[in-house]
Amino acid sequence: MLFKYHNGPLLTGKITVNLIWYGNFKPSQKAIISDFIASLSSSKSEAQPSVSKWWGATEKYYHLIKSKKSSSLQLVLGNQISDENCSLGKSLTMQQVQHLASKGDQMNAINLVLTSNDVAVEGFCSSRCGTHGSVVSKTTLLKRKNYSKFAYIWVGNSETQCPGQCAWPFHQPIYGPQSPPLVAPNNDVGLDGMVINLASLLAGTATNPFGNGYYQGPSDAPLEAASACPGVYAKGAYPGYAGDLLVDPTTGASYNANGVNRKKIFGSCFI
Repeated sequence: MLFKYHNGPLLTGKITVNLIWYGNFKPSQKAIISDFIASLSSSKSEAQPSVSKWWGATEKYYHLIKSKKSSSLQLVLGNQISDENCSLGKSLTMQQVQHLASKGDQMNAINLVLTSNDVAVEGFCSSRCGTHGSVVSKTTLLKRKNYSKFAYIWVGNSETQCPGQCAWPFHQPIYGPQSPPLVAPNNDVGLDGMVINLASLLAGTATNPFGNGYYQGPSDAPLEAASACPGVYAKGAYPGYAGDLLVDPTTGASYNANGVNRKKIFGSCFI
């Protein structure tokens, strides 16, 4: 299944993913996210299935656009900004999230805002685990007549707020079949849950960065490349069962891809 193309631009070329950490994150938690980003375009030999091979599924969307047939997307880890003291407080509106996103470099970039488990965000848990969108770039506004935008993503740590909604299958779901939770690959329910949501949002950002790329349904609530198959993480998945996943024989953790630094990753499905 491929989604309808709405004639807008996709992200192409070398795109930097800048991280804006809001709240308290341990170095080990930051490494989980950083290694996942680095794994997306890794050229190093990795055990299969790999994160980079999973990410390669985005190529089919680019090949369908004749004018961009030779274009490709390479995501690289960029700068990191930490706001441990929560300068805007611990209850954020989406406008404030966009303000935080604007702190990162805005040229050829995706700015990723990550909020800690004690930070509430508008709509978090009640309607979403994260989101992506675009904001007018202040750096280009001063130089060009035409408004230029940059893409951003926000993902929250749900561990203490709503792990049953945003960190399944590492926590029992609020609704539906109550199967035992799986062991998280990095033994961190909140951060491993963030990786699942981030994987889906990155795919949506690449293929529908400004709301006029690939999607199905209404533009204000689109189904995108990795959001149309919630709860499906491997073959054989059905409601309450994530699929026939790989299991680490040492830790008992479930995963579906291998990343850099021997990281085990649990990512989303891809359509």
